[in-house]
This record gives sequence, C-alpha cells and structure tokens, in this order.
Amino acid sequence: MKKTRVSKKTKPLAGLATRAIHAGEDRQRYADSVTTPIVQTSTYVFKDSKEIEAYTKGGKDRFEYGRYGNPTEKVAERRLADLEEAEACVVFGSGMSAVITTIMSLVRSGDHIVITDDAYKQTLEFCSSYIQRFGVSCTIVKFGDYKALDRAVQRNTRFIISESPTNPYLNIFDLERLNEIARKHNVLTLIDSTFATPMNQRPLEFGVDLVIHSCTKYLAGHNDILAGVVLGRSELIEEIRQLHMAMGGVIDAHCCYLLLRGLKTFPLRMAAHNRTAMKVAQFLEDHPLVKKVYYPGLASHPHHEIAKRQMSGFGGVVTFDIKGRLATAKRFLDHLELCFIAPSLGGVETLITHPASVSYYRLTRKKRYELGITDTLIRLAVGVEDCQDIIADIDRALKKSSK
Repeated sequence: MKKTRVSKKTKPLAGLATRAIHAGEDRQRYADSVTTPIVQTSTYVFKDSKEIEAYTKGGKDRFEYGRYGNPTEKVAERRLADLEEAEACVVFGSGMSAVITTIMSLVRSGDHIVITDDAYKQTLEFCSSYIQRFGVSCTIVKFGDYKALDRAVQRNTRFIISESPTNPYLNIFDLERLNEIARKHNVLTLIDSTFATPMNQRPLEFGVDLVIHSCTKYLAGHNDILAGVVLGRSELIEEIRQLHMAMGGVIDAHCCYLLLRGLKTFPLRMAAHNRTAMKVAQFLEDHPLVKKVYYPGLASHPHHEIAKRQMSGFGGVVTFDIKGRLATAKRFLDHLELCFIAPSLGGVETLITHPASVSYYRLTRKKRYELGITDTLIRLAVGVEDCQDIIADIDRALKKSSK
C-alpha cells in the first residue's frame, strides 16, 4: 500500500479527537479567545507603501483581499489537511464548487477523463456533458469493472474520478486496484470521500492523488452551511488554488467559523453515525417489509470485504428497498414522525429521502430503473438521536405503509 508523503507541517502529532479540536490553530489567538475568531472583512489594510512592497515584492505573509484568503479560512484549511493527512488543501463555498474547480484546473482542451457510472449525479453530468464544451472527452465505466476501467484509459487521459462510498448504493471502490491502474497509465486519481470522511477512510494512504469532500455533510455536521474541500499534494493543490481565486467560489469567514466548530465534535458525531447506522442496517435487513438493504458494514453488501480492508467505519447512510409500489414508498415517508424528509446527509438530525422523487424526478421510470433507482428505493442518513428512537420511527412507518 503506497503512502502519500505528509509534510512536517501537517503530520499528525496526536489522536484524531485532539486534532479535530486543535489542529491548524496558533496557541495564542486574537484577544486571547479560546475559539478562532471570525475575521469578517472583504479587504485588508496596508499600513504604508513599504508594507505593500514587502507583500508584493518580498512575499510577506499577510492578507490582501477576501477572494485570496481569510485568516479564519486558513485555520479551517490547516485543520482539514491535518485530519486527512494531506500536504495541503483548498476550501470552497460548496462541495460542487470544489469538484468543478478541481476538474477544470487539471484538464486542457484535447484531454480525456474517465468516470464511473455510480459517481455523484451532478459530477457525472458535468463530466459527461458540460466539459465537452471545452474540448475534453469523457468515458463512463461501470463501477466495479476494473478491466473496463483499465481499457478505458487512453494516451490523453488526464485522470480517473469516482467516489467511495457512492450515492445511493454505497458501493466501495477498491482503492488499491485503482492505484495500480492509475500508476500503470501514469494518470491522476480523484476520489470524492464525502460519505466516508477522514475518520473512516483516507484515500491518500492508498495512493489516490486528490480527495474531495462536501464539508456541508459530516465535517460541519449541523445542516447549517455549504462548504467543500479538495486535499492532496501541494503542487496539485496550488494549481487548483489559482483557478479557485480566479473563479471566486470562496467560503466566507462565518461559514469557516461554523465549519471549525463542527469539526471539534466531528469524531464524536461520526462514531455515533457509524454505530447507529450499523444497528439500523441490521434491523432493516431482518424486517419483513424490506426487500433489500445496502450498507457496506453488512456481509450481504457486494463490497463488504473491500470495505473491511480499507475502512475503519462504514458511515451513517443506509439505503434500502422496501416491498410494495411507489404509493407504498410515499405512505412510508408520510408516516415518519422523527425522521425529516430532506435530500442531504451528515447532520445531527436523521434525514431520509426518496431518490426517485427528488434527485431523479426528471428521468422517465425506464431510465431511472436502468440506473437502479427504483420506485421503492429509500436513502436514510442517520443522525445522532437515540438509536432505538430512529428504529421505532422507521418500524412504525413501514408497518403503516403496508396497510
């Protein structure tokens, strides 16, 4: 297993919980505050002309304009890099901003990219459609078909991109096999690891070049901000940072403050998500009204052995197919009392969604089924409520929906 180089600056010196609270912060802070303050400004003042020259010509370390950086943002970047054990990272105003900017910074006209068919819907749409406007071609490969993935790489292929676990079926990419294919062809690899988080999986340890997270989800953890991050080697991150500054998809200081606050409890929350999701998955697998459960922690999941090998936890999302028809699924959702019907995940509240009605509603039923999105498919993102209450709510709604 190839290890990614970790700089001395970001190399972890303590346990995950300690780093989640303290990493990236200076010991002495403004006004002796315990928490990193919000630097709510769009621009920064120079004392005199000498300071301008010291910055522009001498490389003095300071801030100039909000689009190029903010003190609160820099603390968030250092902490995230530490948790992922990456050399560097860039924080964005949303997960999709991180994805699109990363892709655009790495390709040139005439390049080719490879993406799996189980990648996030909007990432897949961008790679297979919009990016072709810039003269970049794309090949979509069935997830898990590593021979097809190997064959799909061309002489002009720039990178392979996917996610692990995937949405909504929680498929797990064999990162060691991905690394073998990528090194064979000398191409870059990008993995969206949002569902796993740095607590459950660190793709950089397996030779992956860049890791992307929607910080909106587990890292911030409270369903109250939008944020994204890309992490990896310094030379790649700096290339992405340059386009990031030009495009302006920046995160504001208050969002960075909330992200930092969320990260302080991230390991505690993630442990609860892992624990509860496993119990809920086991409950659903034994439920007479459930047809199929998809959770990598279950032996029945097709990628369970891969997950055990490269993950330390299996995440907080459980996808399941209930018995019945579309009307049954709708009745199930309508009878829930604790779980909120909402399309996101990773927060303290338990959220549940019906992909056929939300993410894929524009597609015909035939097309949805070709993608595996059935009428009765449900995605559950467990929160940190008491596990027995979540199970009781689901059980009650399932029983009522079958009547």
